[in-house]
Amino acid sequence: MKKSILLILFGGFINCVYAQLNPIDTDRPDQTESVFLVPEKWIQLEAGFDFQTINNGEKEFLTPTLLSRYGLSKRVELRFITAIRTNSSLIIPFGTVNKTGLDIAELGTKIFLFNEKKILPTTSFLFHLGIPAFSSAKFKPGKVAPNFRFTMQHTLSPNTALGYNLGCEWDGFTNDRAYIYTLTLGVNPAKKWYTYIEYFGAYKKQIFPEHNIDGGLAYFITENYKIDLSSGIGISKAAPAWYLAIGISARFKLKK
Repeated sequence: MKKSILLILFGGFINCVYAQLNPIDTDRPDQTESVFLVPEKWIQLEAGFDFQTINNGEKEFLTPTLLSRYGLSKRVELRFITAIRTNSSLIIPFGTVNKTGLDIAELGTKIFLFNEKKILPTTSFLFHLGIPAFSSAKFKPGKVAPNFRFTMQHTLSPNTALGYNLGCEWDGFTNDRAYIYTLTLGVNPAKKWYTYIEYFGAYKKQIFPEHNIDGGLAYFITENYKIDLSSGIGISKAAPAWYLAIGISARFKLKK
């Protein structure tokens, strides 16, 4: 599966190297989803390999996670998220126990609402629906798991932007919802480089809130091909201890 993903991404790079568009805009590596959509009739693939440790010693690997995006129109894109997930736990007296399978897959859309005007930010609406049937039995929730967020961005200078998200999500195991937030300062220090610092987290009823900080950077190999590296730590009791992620993204236009 990993080889197939890399071949698809490489094919997208070859098809798009001469395309005259703005540089590829991705939803990774930060937790703040971008306000911008994939161009109409283009496909964009964003693959990542993520590792995180939980405060109880549990480790989680996503190898890989893949976000597939298609530009349906200038204001609407379609989205599909899949991931191969491994949870590793130390259980005494059995030792390390690993659990691997397909994490719950999500179908969704991003809808562009309006451009930035004075104090109003550029804004889009993002919605996903986690479908239990599209997951392994080990990670299957008992009900559908919706999530939504408004993603917003203010331009601070030609090379600097402030992005933030507000929304809610359900995990499919309970009826309780989590309120999510993100705040990111992104900078393009050079033509082919992007870097950011971010604060994000979630609030859930009767559970300690999660607060995290992270940062990362990305390099544009071409306008349609991008690699990234990011890492972060939890700064509250309920947050994961730390995480590390690398990613690769590409886009290509479908033939007429």
